[in-house]
This record gives sequence, structure tokens and C-alpha cells, in this order.
Amino acid sequence: MKKFLCVLVSAMMVFGAVGCSSSSSETEESEETTEETAEEKELIVFAAASMTDTMQEIAEMYKEVDPSVNISFNFDSSGTLKTQIQEGADCDIFISAAQKQMNQLDASQPEDVNTEGLDFVDTDTRFDLLSNSVVLITPVGNPAGVESFDDVATDKVSLISLGNSDVPVGQYSEEIFTYMGVWDQLNDESKITFGTNVREVLAQVEEGAVDCGVVYSTDAATTDLVEIVASAPEGSHTPIVYPAAVLKTSADPDTAKAFLEYLKTDECTAVFEAAGFVIDR
Repeated sequence: MKKFLCVLVSAMMVFGAVGCSSSSSETEESEETTEETAEEKELIVFAAASMTDTMQEIAEMYKEVDPSVNISFNFDSSGTLKTQIQEGADCDIFISAAQKQMNQLDASQPEDVNTEGLDFVDTDTRFDLLSNSVVLITPVGNPAGVESFDDVATDKVSLISLGNSDVPVGQYSEEIFTYMGVWDQLNDESKITFGTNVREVLAQVEEGAVDCGVVYSTDAATTDLVEIVASAPEGSHTPIVYPAAVLKTSADPDTAKAFLEYLKTDECTAVFEAAGFVIDR
């Protein structure tokens, strides 16, 4: 009888161990499956080049909010980004450095604004994220002795770097010098070299390849190799506003909307303001 009880107890222990092992294995497999599913979240953000530093910092912060989301960025001029979206590039969120490029993709805008009838923007998610300002900068030490926007049209300046016509900072620059009445003069005298985005303009000034350049104040603040010598004359250009929106072509609109909402939080506001952006909300 004792022998029978010992055999019975041993069998129960074996079955119990197998049961626990099976349960543990199933739990581990379930956790692995959940992790694999979570890792599949990919978010592609197209953002103006002037947002490079702040958005990369915010992406690191977002890992604490939702570790399952892998955010990749495409930073360039808003005009270039708009064209890429229009041509079918994968993109979940678009943040432009001007209303113009966003409007050109937004079907809710008038025909004279959205001239091609493009319908990429989820208008329910669109909002104005922040604003900026433009400044005149020189290489550190200011070799040409440039002191104001007025100096650009004088003999002090042989060459100035500006964004091209597809770049919002270039469009703002043209507005400023047109307002001042010297835009045609600068072109006639071949004083302008054009950059494909604001970071290229900044680099040309940093390298001393030009006497001065026009960039956003936030870009000027990222380097010790340039000096800010003047702010744009008041009323000389349209307001510099950065609209943001989820695109209708997003592969994961819910994840995109969650990240866009995160950009409105106090944590993100602190990052933007530290970089010199202005939050108008």
C-alpha cells in the first residue's frame, strides 16, 4: 500500500511539473507574440528641416510613452516634402514650415490655393503646432561688418545665402527683400546663392562661404559658428506658422494621431520653446 501511494504521489508531481512547464511556456510565447506585434508599429514623419533637432529629441522622449512605436523622419524643405508626398512616398504625418505646402495637399482649401485638387490631409487632425521668426546671420566674427537687412543691398555684402523658391524660409526671404524694395537689385547684381533647405543656408554661413544669410532664429541657435545681427523688419513677411496633420494615406492613422496629440503636451512644448519656437495655442 505504501509503495502504491509513493508511486501515485510521484506521478502527480510529474504531471504538475509538466503542467506548470506548459503554462509557463504558453505565457512566454504569449509575451513574445505581444512584443512582436508591438514592434510592428512604424511611424514615418515628414517634417521641415528646421525641426530636425527638436523632433529627434521628442522621438526619444516618446519611447517612454509608447516603446512599441518606431519613428523615422524625413527632414527637408517643405516644398520637397510636399512633392514627395504627392508622388506617393510613404508618410504618416506631415509638418510644414508654412501653410502653403500643407494647403496644397488639403482638399478643404479653395481651388486657388489647392490648385491641383490634391486630397492627402486628414483635416480633422490638422492644427497649427508652432511659429518661428527669421533672422539675418553672419559667420562668427562678422567679417563683412553686416549690421542690418539694409546692409544686404550695399557694398558690404558680396554674397548672401537664401533658401530657394520651394523653401518656406526662401519664400519669407523674398517677401522681406521685396518689402524693402531691393529684391530685383539683389538678383540683378547676382548677390544671391540659393540653398535647397534652411540647414544648407546655415551651413554656407557657418563655412564662411557667404557674407550673410537668412534663416529661422531656431536654426541660428543650434550653432556657435554664426552670429545673429538683425531680425526681419516688422510686417515684412507673412506669419511663420508650422501646421501639422495626419495624412489620409497613413498606414497606421491611430498611431499617427496619438503621436500628433503628444506634440501638444507640456513636455513637447518645453522642448520647442527651449529651441526658440513660439507656441500659440
